[in-house]
Amino acid sequence: MTFVKSYIYILLVLFIASCEPIQLYEQTTIYPAHEWSSKQVNNYQFNITDTNDLYKIYFVIRHHNAYHYKNIWLQVNTKSPSDTAVNQTLNLQLADDQKGWLGAGMDDIFDQRIPINATPTKLKLGLYHFSMQHTMREDPLLGILATGLRVEKVHL
Repeated sequence: MTFVKSYIYILLVLFIASCEPIQLYEQTTIYPAHEWSSKQVNNYQFNITDTNDLYKIYFVIRHHNAYHYKNIWLQVNTKSPSDTAVNQTLNLQLADDQKGWLGAGMDDIFDQRIPINATPTKLKLGLYHFSMQHTMREDPLLGILATGLRVEKVHL
């Protein structure tokens, strides 16, 4: 019986030791009135400490089913350590005619993570600054509960 307890204890220790936390950064902005003004610029910062791995960068959005569009236009500015800022205009698809909303949904609320970089990217050591705002014609943009940015390590 002692052997079985020892064996279970060793397996438990190995299981706990093998668990590794997901390496990611995520920051979101919540809109209590469920509307995002085009004048509101959201700022996010991430500190990269591991330059050996590749990273994927995602735009994160939570919206109502009543959101009026299949896409969202964003102006994203990225400043990496010791570099100048890079501006991107992105047209991100949220829905299509065959599947409807592309994210995960519960009731009338949908969550989506949409890649900003097409392929995993190496990032420099240091503090990254991101800012984003929408450039949609509707202002304020209705049906938006939260938006944000997610940076996660890609394990190959």
